[in-house]
Amino acid sequence: MNIRSVNLASNVPFDAARLDLLLEQAGIDVLIATSKHNVGYLLGGYRFFFFETMDAIGLNRYLPVFIYAKGQADRSVYLGNRLEVFEKQLERFWTPVSETTTMTSVDALQKAVGHIKKMGVAAARIGVEMPFLPLDAANVLHAALPDSQLIDATAALERLRAYKSADELALLKEASERVVAAMQATFAASRPGMTKHDVVGRLRREETNRGLNFEYCLISAGTSLNRAPSGQLLGPGDIMSLDSGANYHGYIGDLCRMGVLGEPDAELRDLLAEVETIQQAARKPIRSGARGGDIYAAAEAAMRTSAQLPHLDFLAHGMGLVSHEAPHLTNRGPVPYEATDAERPLESGMVISIETAILHPRRGFIKLEDTVAVTEGGWEGFGDTGRSWNVAT
Repeated sequence: MNIRSVNLASNVPFDAARLDLLLEQAGIDVLIATSKHNVGYLLGGYRFFFFETMDAIGLNRYLPVFIYAKGQADRSVYLGNRLEVFEKQLERFWTPVSETTTMTSVDALQKAVGHIKKMGVAAARIGVEMPFLPLDAANVLHAALPDSQLIDATAALERLRAYKSADELALLKEASERVVAAMQATFAASRPGMTKHDVVGRLRREETNRGLNFEYCLISAGTSLNRAPSGQLLGPGDIMSLDSGANYHGYIGDLCRMGVLGEPDAELRDLLAEVETIQQAARKPIRSGARGGDIYAAAEAAMRTSAQLPHLDFLAHGMGLVSHEAPHLTNRGPVPYEATDAERPLESGMVISIETAILHPRRGFIKLEDTVAVTEGGWEGFGDTGRSWNVAT
């Protein structure tokens, strides 16, 4: 089932007019998408089960290809792996042309070149996902279409995905709620003598049992600021942070919650309350039409009043099929990109991860990370439970 509403005029499962405008602005005539997340998005939420978690096979790799000529959605092409013939038999692909005959990236791009020539755009400006186009596949394009110009389409596709439909928002909400529920169950089952590996293993099972694909967990314990799973033993009174990402039908639930093996003392309650104050301050300006950079301005104003300012870390970034997708609100975060949305208005349907941490030199790592959707009149928090200290029972 498609995760986006189908256009009334056709069976295209995304906003073709928006994509046409974005391609025009980027100077692109024809798009060749090759990342699993963007190909899946353009196909309406499709994910090939065989390569759900891997890409490599034999001496090469799985490389799905979606071809879209600007203004000609009715000529779109999907080129899939030979094993996807079963999916084709189940009519998974909306594109007028779909072929499931490739096995390598070279095969896939050779087929793509043939279709581009049939479209009559062999000398066009071709948009490709440069971070997701293997060198052997790029070489095929250069050799077969020497008169074409390759342009990076990554930013245009990010902009297309920035505005989530109601169905996409429902998936992100479900992902977030299930991740938090898995964390709360994991905190409740944690005991002194367990290792960080044990806790992460329990979280993996809790997420899997809730229909999620576990992706990672950054875990700190006790007074240590080290967030890697390890053999570190938990002791009575230790605090824990679970910062986990898990996938639900392609969409990421990425949140952080705090737990403690015993009752938190007054200082711990105050520290987490300071984190919460900044988290809520960052949410306050969020609404459709608000300046994206106001999120940072509000958080930074709250941080300046905190006694923990030297130990604070704040970040806000887009969420969806990819962590740190648009809106891009800062150029000072750990993932390098320009702050292209800091001066732009937020739009309803954007989804933002907001995270504040205290790296306390004596009490350890204390953090909340939340997922917040932009609405016309404000915002909605997804998975907005478990925000205080979760006490092991």
